[in-house]
Amino acid sequence: MANERKFIALNPDLYEYVVAHGKNSDSLLRELAEETSKFGRISAMQITAEQGNFMQLLTAAIGARSAVEVGTFTGYSSICVARALPSDGRLLCCDVSDEWTAVARRYWERAGVAGKITLKLAPALDTLRTLPDDHSFDFAFIDADKSSYRLYYEEILRRTRAGGLILFDNVLWNGAVIDPADQSEDTRAIRELNDFLVTDPRVDTVLLPIADGLTVCRKR
Repeated sequence: MANERKFIALNPDLYEYVVAHGKNSDSLLRELAEETSKFGRISAMQITAEQGNFMQLLTAAIGARSAVEVGTFTGYSSICVARALPSDGRLLCCDVSDEWTAVARRYWERAGVAGKITLKLAPALDTLRTLPDDHSFDFAFIDADKSSYRLYYEEILRRTRAGGLILFDNVLWNGAVIDPADQSEDTRAIRELNDFLVTDPRVDTVLLPIADGLTVCRKR
């Protein structure tokens, strides 16, 4: 294809330009990011500003009213999604850490979105499998243990309405997906998911080089 190599590798200065030219400046989210950084290396689990902005835009663009998030951490992504939901919209957040989500709860209140969010502190598969079969989602974000991505996908997909979106984070896994020497469980799980999604006839799929890789699936 003539345009198969039409991409730009971002250096720090160009990345800052990208961020500066999207609506990525939010004082509350910036404060949340700074507080999350105090967790140390694990703070890298938080999504980036432009990713949150992109997710908020997508949520609003499809008119989502019901959403689910697997892996809430300190609440950055959930605030982005919840802000895009209507006043009577609902976001189900699944996580297992009371410590991390305690931060999220405080920021949900400050962001004025706490009334839209239900937090379930339990293994996400247990939470999803106890939902009624007729429970419907418009939007989903999966950003938790990589070895369970496919399981989360199947439980969410069957409850996603036609035209709804399912997003996966970390699908490039810091480049490890194309490193044949990396055969760790998480890397193999992401690699297998990526290979599967492009052949799944139930969805249309695009993998975008946003942050650590973001896949967007639209249910047919």
